[in-house]
This record gives sequence, structure tokens and C-alpha cells, in this order.
Amino acid sequence: MILLTAAAAAQTPAPPVAPVVPHVVKSPHGDRVDEYHWLRDDDPQSKRPEILRHLQAENAHTAAMMAPLQGLQAQLAAEMRSRIQEDEDTPPVYDRGWWYWQEFKAGAEYPVLMRQRGSPERPDARAPRQVLLDQPALAAGQAYYRVGSTAVSPNGEILAWTEDTGGRRIHTLRLRNLRTGKTYADAIPGVLEDLAWANDNRTLFYVRQDPVTLQSGPVWRHTLGTEAAADVKVFEEADKTLFVSVHNSASGRYVLITVTGFDTAETRVVPADAPRSPVRMVLARREKVRHTADHLKGRWVIRTNEGAVNFRLVSAPQRAPDERGRWRTLVPGREQATLEDFVLLERGIAVQERVDADSRVRLLAGGRWQPVAAAPASTVALGDNRDARAAHLRYTVTSMVQPRATWDLHLASGRRVLRKLQPVPGYDAGLYATERLWAPARDGRRIPVTVSWRRDRARADGTAPLLVIGYGAYGSSYDPEFSSNRPSLLDRGFVVALAHVRGGAELGEGWYEDGRLMNKKNTFNDFVDATDALVRAGWGAKDKVFASGGSAGGLLMGVVANEAGSLYRGIVLDVPFVDTVTTMLDETIPLTANEWTQWGDPRDRTAHDYMLSYSPYDNIRAQAYPAMLVLTGLWDSQVQYFEPVKYVARLRAKKTDANPLLLHVNMDAGHGGASGRFEVLDEIAREYAFLIDQAGLARAR
Repeated sequence: MILLTAAAAAQTPAPPVAPVVPHVVKSPHGDRVDEYHWLRDDDPQSKRPEILRHLQAENAHTAAMMAPLQGLQAQLAAEMRSRIQEDEDTPPVYDRGWWYWQEFKAGAEYPVLMRQRGSPERPDARAPRQVLLDQPALAAGQAYYRVGSTAVSPNGEILAWTEDTGGRRIHTLRLRNLRTGKTYADAIPGVLEDLAWANDNRTLFYVRQDPVTLQSGPVWRHTLGTEAAADVKVFEEADKTLFVSVHNSASGRYVLITVTGFDTAETRVVPADAPRSPVRMVLARREKVRHTADHLKGRWVIRTNEGAVNFRLVSAPQRAPDERGRWRTLVPGREQATLEDFVLLERGIAVQERVDADSRVRLLAGGRWQPVAAAPASTVALGDNRDARAAHLRYTVTSMVQPRATWDLHLASGRRVLRKLQPVPGYDAGLYATERLWAPARDGRRIPVTVSWRRDRARADGTAPLLVIGYGAYGSSYDPEFSSNRPSLLDRGFVVALAHVRGGAELGEGWYEDGRLMNKKNTFNDFVDATDALVRAGWGAKDKVFASGGSAGGLLMGVVANEAGSLYRGIVLDVPFVDTVTTMLDETIPLTANEWTQWGDPRDRTAHDYMLSYSPYDNIRAQAYPAMLVLTGLWDSQVQYFEPVKYVARLRAKKTDANPLLLHVNMDAGHGGASGRFEVLDEIAREYAFLIDQAGLARAR
């Protein structure tokens, strides 16, 4: 090992020491003192000079500590870039007479959106290829650039898109005439990504965003060629803890306005042929009832948890979708299988399901269900099926060691066509292996764990460095997917494991419910128990165990560091949500109100005390901690930058060890990090170099 070892750390420049400025955090259940509150600045455009100086000092300290690893970081970034096919096209997608795809040019950070005319079966090779959106040109001169969504008008002549140039997930809506190439002057700032066209090709529905809380605001109707000031508000949700979105139905007959929360949902519509009609209710909200709905062939198809914990699929008549007595079951609720998603096609209905942590796709066509794809320890998912008239069903298959394969199942013949296998130059999948394991939890449950390794570099003999990754929140399953970056760890002998802890939905909705609100500690216990089981089974050396998690997974890492830090040699916390109670008490912090039904509402004493008992920032204590790398973005909209910055300041003041504690703040990005496909490699290389060095492998290879 080199300069990141504990002994050598004493010879490096001293880390920044944040001044202590006591601030009282008010709470109905007892005030607390936050000595680093001064590091918070809510200005979305700039930060106070003293804060910027501190962040720059933290970055300088991290750079100095990692200077001996510059060669390794450069090598890692070069390795990862070498596995990217630089001149690559995404699989083309059919939509209303056109095939759309994105085209990357060698050396370009961003893709170009393209299209070509064709039939539902295939593109017309004789037709010219048209450039719709040149993202490299749009991103020129921008420190950050990301297209949120694109939507082409029904007649194919107008492109609407949303773009974020600050990393804060606040978008500007723009429109372009695809016949002339002219971009219209009527740009609309401060919107969410969602867009939905009416069938007159002039009316566009979008959702504005609250500039302070960043929560979804009203739905507005824009008429092409008019000023945004003339737009008409068509719907506003009174409950600001809920999310509002818009999209088009599969039939093209409706603009759908959906209101969703973690425990409820509502669907309204505007006829796409009459966009100035009043908004009409389709499915009213019911407490604890969640649903998604779509329309095709004169009927509604609804995925709902009403009467089915793991969801069921029903069809409902077009004129009376809310009459439960007229619902017809398509997929019943089942204890062992979760219905996760569905797509409507003219020739059938496809569903995505999960059984024992494994995902699968099935198709209902010709009155019978048929399997489409399933694979153990893999991710099988519905693909981009945006036009119900397409001749095929698109789906994808991937695993931790298998690059993504995009398949088309032709609905008339049943023939399967491999549309694209993700190209990974220099990668030999046969050298790597993956397996699904089950770890015992302390309460008797079984935790699914997916492990990956290189066959000739690591084995379950207790000698390998082990990286355990976790998330466990929002009912989001942490699917095993391929990353062309991961071989840089596997090739150096790492075993990489995904711990599918409670809070996700890998084992159904009950797995999710057992890891939220007053059951949240199950998430943390599962991660520790999974780590312990892996080590006992020989998947990792006791002194070379690492953990990593981001966002809500960063909360998990913060708790693990406090409660079980001695199990780990190092921990990476990426944009971590670590000041749980303070954030959930403050509705001015973006997205707070939306999260109460996920973590708990601390205005309630029981919820407050439970959250306070695990909140990472509030439970830092005078003890030894593992080596830690903490990452954040100055413009993070989901977890504000000051949470991890305060966390590092308090941790540095209290911890008793000499292990490195490093903080890096991306001064140009937000929650997702750098926006360019090559820029982000430098961030990943920093994380990997930290792990490799702590494992004692920095001089290897």
C-alpha cells in the first residue's frame, strides 16, 4: 500500500478543520445542536465564499492524499474507456412510421438523436437518415449537459425536448421544427422531464417544478408558437407530498395525468383529440392503493395492488374504468411473484415479473400466456416499446458479467432476433462468473446476494478482496446488470457482491415494507448479515472487506460505518443521505415532503425517535472508523451537498483512528455526477483507486 495507509496518512498535509459554529435545530420533540450548519447555503446559483473555500480545501486535501495514485487512476480510466465502443449506435426503436436511435461518434461525450423512415418491421435502408438533436453541439461550452426527455409530435414534424445545464434536474423545455431545422423561440424554463403531445400537433402538456422544493407543480398546456406566459394551467395537485407526471396512452387517444405517492395513485385524462377539454378522472385515489393504467383497443389495463399485495393486472371498460365489479383479471395476484410492469401492444400484452429475486418477461397473445425470457442471477426487462403497432416486443437481458443483449420477439412468427449485443472491446465474458447466494438474516429471513468474480483471479477461499454494494429503498430492486467498468476490479482479484437487502422489492412488496418506515433498521442489519455470511463462506478476506452505496444507499453506508465499521477495511459513500432527521423536518429542503411516507414524518414523536436512533450524522461517535471516501455534487437536487460535507466535518472531529477520510465535491454536477460518458470515468477511477489501494493492490498489474 502507498500513501493512503493509516501510517503514511500522518505524513500528509493535515485535513481541513471546519470551524465550529453552534446552531440550534428546532424540533417539536427536542432541539439539537448542529455545529456545522453554517456549511449550508440554499442559493441555487452560488454559495457563500467561506463555504466554497472549505469545499476547495477538502478537494485539495483529497487530491494531495491521492496524488500517489494518479498513475493508477489514469490507468483505470484508460482501461474503462478501452471497453467503450466509441462509435456506437443504440438499437433503433419504431414509433409511428419512423425508427429512432442515438448515435455516438468517436471521442464525443454525448450522442446525436437520429431517425429514419420505415415500416413496423424494419427501417427503410433507402430512406435518408435525419439528425434531430445534436447533443455534442448543444453541450459545447457547458460544464454539465443532460437531455431529460424527447417527444416528437404525432405527425413527426415537431421535436420537444427538455435539457438540464446545471445538474440540479431543473429542465428547460425547447421545441424544434424538424422540416426546417429551426428551433422555436418559445423556451420554457423550470419544468420536469415529462412531456405529452395532443393530436393536433400544436398542443403540448408539461409539468412545472417548484423552484425551491423542486417538487412537481401544476400541469400546463402550451400552444406551439406562443409565449409561455400564455400557457394554460390545466391541473394542480393540492397534496405537495405527491408526484405529478404526464404521458401519452398507448392508444394515442389520451394525455394521461398521473398523481403518485409511495402509498397512493390517481389517473386523470385529457382527450388527445380535444386538448382543451376539461380534465377527467379515470381512477380516483384510494388510501394504500397504488396503480398504473394504460389504454388500448377500447379498454383500460390496470396494474394495481388492490386485493393483491404483489400487484395484479386487470382490464376495465373504457367508459367505466373505476367500477371494480366490471374488472376482468388478466394476471392474478400471487404470493411468490411480483408484477412489476406491463406494456400494451396491438398483438398482445407483455408483463415483467419477479420471482425469488429473478426477473422474467411473459407475453399474453392469442388468448394464452407464453414465457419470453428468464435467466437466473440476471436482469430480464421490458425494453423500449413505445409504439403499440410495432411488429415485435422488445426486451433486454443482462447480468453482472454478461453485457446487455437487446432482443426483438416478432409477434406474428414468434421468431427472436438479437437486435444488439452491447459491444465491449477486449472483454471475454467466459473469464467471469456470477452466482445467486442466500445469506441468513438475524431474524431468520434469507437475503439474496448476487456475486461476481473472475474465474482465474478470485475464488471462495477467504483470500480475495470483497466489495459489497447495497441500496435498499423505495421498493427499487437492485438488479444485477453489466458494467463495462467493473472488470477493472474483477481483473485485480476482487469479488463484487450486490446485497439485495430489505427496502428493495427483490422478494416482493413485503420485502419492501420490511425495509421502510418503522422497519428501516432491517435494511442495515441485512447488509451487515450479508457481509458476514459472505466472509464466513470464504468469498472475502476478513481484512479486505469493502462497502459501497449511493444516495439512500449512502444512508445505509453511514449507518454501517457507525454500527459495524470494524467489519470493513473501507467504505465509499456516494451522494449519501446522512442527515436524516434534520432534512425530514425541513420542508424547504427539496423533495422533503415527498419522502415522509418512505422514511417517516419526524413531526410524529415515534417516527422522530426511531429515525434519530439511526441517522448517520446524529450517531457519529468517538470510535475508530474504516477508511472512507465520501462523494457529492455541489448542485445535487436529491441529497443536498451540505449533508455529506457536514458529515465529514463532524466525523473528522470525533473519530479516533488515523484511517483516511476523504471528501470530493464535484463543483459542476449534481446527484448523478458528471454528464459526459467519458468524464464520469474519472469519478469512477477515483473510487476504484481508493478501493484497490486499501486492498493493498495499488502496485499490482
